[in-house]
Amino acid sequence: MQAHRHYTASGTAWVAALCAVVLMFAGCATGPRISTEADPRADFSAYRTWAFYEPLAVEAYGYETATSEAVKRAVEREMQARGYVFDADSPDLRVNVNAYMQRRTDISSIPTVDYAYYYHYRARRYVAVPYWHDRTHVSRYTEGTMNVDLVDSAQNRLVWEGIAVGRAASITPENREARISQVIGEIFSRYPHRAGMVAPPM
Repeated sequence: MQAHRHYTASGTAWVAALCAVVLMFAGCATGPRISTEADPRADFSAYRTWAFYEPLAVEAYGYETATSEAVKRAVEREMQARGYVFDADSPDLRVNVNAYMQRRTDISSIPTVDYAYYYHYRARRYVAVPYWHDRTHVSRYTEGTMNVDLVDSAQNRLVWEGIAVGRAASITPENREARISQVIGEIFSRYPHRAGMVAPPM
């Protein structure tokens, strides 16, 4: 399972980073890369209720933002759609959400043909002589990652994790809710369980 991350940036920087991460892939047609991991020992049919993990990772500084509220609304919709009932006092599962960004550099080499021109004295004209070389392309970008963790409350143990990874995009108040809902929805689309039920064979 992927370890949780801790941050020491200022509150303003943290909020800005979270906003960029949850709205990643705004211009990408293929969407984020999704991966999941489940604890094989967990009995998912025993889980019927849920609540948010405290403190929620996307509220690392102890207060809500418009972005973290949208994250929680998206998670609540996904959990309710799978039959889970919110129970703040004694939930079977606690849901945590984390987001962070990293600078990435991609370096690729492409075989390329160019031409050198020489004057041919016998032919009395210039001739082109091809030669091959590698053309190097460097791309720098910001990669965003969002984790959704489901934790067994009784054991305080991570039982399922969904991860979305992709290039971070800009945020606007107008597209905040829709983009957050999209990314959270794509993560939960890989969660095969429903409250009190055994998941069908994959």
